[in-house]
Amino acid sequence: MTSVVVASRSFSRHPLLRGEVLNRYPDAKFNDDGLTLKGDTLVQFLRGHDKAITALEIIDESILSQLPDLNTIGKYGVGLDMIDLHAMKKFGVKLGWTGGVNKRSVSELVISFAIALLHRTVFANAEVRKGEWYQVKGRQLSDCTVGIVGCGHVGKDLVRLLKPFNCKILAYDILDFKEFYSENNVTPFGLDDLIKNSDVVTLHLPLDDSTKNIMNKDRLMMMKQDAILINLARGGLIDEDTLKQILHENKIAGAALDVFAVEPPIDTDFTHLENVLVTPHIGGSTEEAILAMGMAAIDGLENAKEPLEFLQIS
Repeated sequence: MTSVVVASRSFSRHPLLRGEVLNRYPDAKFNDDGLTLKGDTLVQFLRGHDKAITALEIIDESILSQLPDLNTIGKYGVGLDMIDLHAMKKFGVKLGWTGGVNKRSVSELVISFAIALLHRTVFANAEVRKGEWYQVKGRQLSDCTVGIVGCGHVGKDLVRLLKPFNCKILAYDILDFKEFYSENNVTPFGLDDLIKNSDVVTLHLPLDDSTKNIMNKDRLMMMKQDAILINLARGGLIDEDTLKQILHENKIAGAALDVFAVEPPIDTDFTHLENVLVTPHIGGSTEEAILAMGMAAIDGLENAKEPLEFLQIS
């Protein structure tokens, strides 16, 4: 008999997702105490079950080596940086995961961030709240040059949503999407040249050793003074100390950050800067995206694949 356990707190609280799991697996166990599961507490929670749904829980060799019964993980969420795929392969655990199911939620938020920063609505709102009343001049997104760093599921969806704005779109990716670029009037660029030429730089990369701090001091200093930076991917992609400094010195126009290296961020001087828009990791938090990610994780319990198959698409 299949024994299913759900480690994710948010999944466990979602009535529709919980109901779907119970419909398929009536004896499923949920994280009803709202525990933050890691290390030994995660092992104890998962022990004895052969299928698990996880989200932000770190699944590595030290965890899997203590779970001989576990054979399948359904991943809730679109990132795989919390899971050691090689360790899963070593211990014979398959992975159920579908990339890009939250792409529309994220790409819509990118556009809202871009418009808010370019029109300086965050600053204008802060001024009104202080009792001021004067016109704040901004810029239109229309006809801007948008540089998309990482043209996977979200990057491609963002290209489609940007079409009515008549933007010039540049893209950087380690993979060649020649046909997509040609069909959608996207110009592939090297990363440094993209950064130098873009009015909007938006990040859509996974976090790994090759992308950590990819927006380092040198690259941040390459941005145009009137450019904005948007990150709805992973916090570790940006050198946050340098970003804080150049924002404070107005060396770029602004930044919108939905993710940080450490969450919640503890540097309130950074998050309170007038040219920064900060949200608490809500890129994929629309009801539609949450439901899609949850259903993908549930389906993944039955259609899981060998984990290393996901190395090229994560």
